[in-house]
Amino acid sequence: MRYNRTTGAGSALINVMVAAAEKAGRGLVRGFGEIENLQVSKKGPADFVSEADRRAEETIYRELSKARPNYGFLMEERGAIAGEDTSNRWIVDPLDGTLNFLHGLPHFAVSIALERDSKIFAGVIYEPVSDQMFWAEQGKGAYLNGRRLRVSGRHDLSESVFATGIPFMGRDGHEEFRHELAQVMAVSAGVRRFGAAALDLAYVAAGRYEGYWERGVSAWDIAAGIVIVREAGGFISDFKGRDKALETGEIIAANGELHTRFRKLLATPP
Repeated sequence: MRYNRTTGAGSALINVMVAAAEKAGRGLVRGFGEIENLQVSKKGPADFVSEADRRAEETIYRELSKARPNYGFLMEERGAIAGEDTSNRWIVDPLDGTLNFLHGLPHFAVSIALERDSKIFAGVIYEPVSDQMFWAEQGKGAYLNGRRLRVSGRHDLSESVFATGIPFMGRDGHEEFRHELAQVMAVSAGVRRFGAAALDLAYVAAGRYEGYWERGVSAWDIAAGIVIVREAGGFISDFKGRDKALETGEIIAANGELHTRFRKLLATPP
């Protein structure tokens, strides 16, 4: 069943976030159909930002500011914007999976989280091409459209599929990643790299992956996914097992059966 914000299935807060994500997503789908006409500027090695990014971020900023005018923002393109309400801050990635988008790969998402008193309180991840809306609010569970989500119940590493992100040109940690990948490859059913951290976390929440790990991620990449995974019954930590993924930029997500073993596997020295 397609999630419908008029049904009362979500709170007023979730409805605001869903509406902003859907509006930005519609613009991204239009841009995706006209990739050759997009103006693209280079931000750094293998890291690009397009007009579609900026338009989507402007849409989200406008919609959320209208609904909650006193909240602050942390956005990928605009950076931090202070709000009069110092307890609440939106954390926004208007286009997670930019490189996929620019190469015509239909695997990208809009990610919106609400941080309340320094904790992630609610999150929405919208995959506009497939019209999949993942959302969660603290204490109220996680959902895909209108369906309740639970993480995978698998507890055997040999039956498990894991997602990750690969450090690209200009990023540190290539040797470290190769060691981690070898460790996981040796004991698992498979490893996937699809290039959108928000969707990797959403898919863990949906039980499509048993786990996900990555280093060097930004807060806007993972904020919404953190609350969605946790509300689906999963565990999130940094590589030392702490609740500091947003601060460290290191994240490990898995179900409760696997999280500790998965983290120790990744920490195995060369």
